[in-house]
Amino acid sequence: MKILIADDEALSRRLLEKTLERAGYEVIAVENGRLAFEELCKPGGPRLALLDWVMPELDGPAVCRAVRVRSEQTYVYMVLLTSKGTKEETVLGLESGADDYLTKPFNAEELRARLRVGERILLLEDRLVEARENMRFRATHDPLTSLLNRGAVMDLLTRELHRSHREQKSTAIILGDVDHFKRINDTLGHLVGDEVLMEIANRLLGAVRSYDFVGRYGGEEFLVVLNSCDPAFAPTRAEEIRLAISHRPIQTAKGPLDLTMSAGLLLSSEWGVKTLEELLHQVDNALYQAKSAGRDCLRIASPAVRAEPPPAPLPQSVRLRH
Repeated sequence: MKILIADDEALSRRLLEKTLERAGYEVIAVENGRLAFEELCKPGGPRLALLDWVMPELDGPAVCRAVRVRSEQTYVYMVLLTSKGTKEETVLGLESGADDYLTKPFNAEELRARLRVGERILLLEDRLVEARENMRFRATHDPLTSLLNRGAVMDLLTRELHRSHREQKSTAIILGDVDHFKRINDTLGHLVGDEVLMEIANRLLGAVRSYDFVGRYGGEEFLVVLNSCDPAFAPTRAEEIRLAISHRPIQTAKGPLDLTMSAGLLLSSEWGVKTLEELLHQVDNALYQAKSAGRDCLRIASPAVRAEPPPAPLPQSVRLRH
């Protein structure tokens, strides 16, 4: 583990460095508080720090306060070193954000024991962060396919539609449905059906850009959102994504399966300001048209073109005589 030593006394700094290197730490040593703060704020910087109280530019407590203000970084366990040891100074050091306090001259074994306490606290923090991220992932992702779940992908789609309307760009919405999926569950079992859905999810992710969205809309339906998609190329891109499912058989425990997908496509730029529910209804209608057309195809949701009303008849008094 990396550890930072900040001490303006060269001899003291060197002795600490040797002691900690023998204990197995990767040591970074600096001679003032400003350099200590810079090192602690670097990506991948040390998460353990020994800070001398009295240093040029920034003293130990000032470094602690500055580090604690940067709430976005991972936690740093900081120990203040001082030649004094009054209760008032201890309180001041701990209130500045230090985690522990050690009076010079210190015992090497005591120092290592206190640092091991810091390591345990950092390990606990890492586990808590991991647990929080796992909970966040489970709340926004489908447990089978690991794609965005319906709520998460619709939330992202709503934001993307607002952005594209504001920037006068187009968002392509593709709603795809695996053809004859029920037959797989009925004849080969749900475990094979799960295998199919997981592989389809992988193929869809592989067919889009890193900043596009793919979500499981429900059952065997998948929602793909192409951000800032040129309307001229959207049908071609949608067809490429749809064909990513059928270009080769899906390998399952019961053997390879040839599958196809039907899809509906909608371009937000063609529909003006509509609610998310209205747009999803229209792209679902396009998917239904693809199913009705024999499946394994793409249909595009297009606004109905209004017919021009016939010209009003001329008043009787101004009609031309023949």
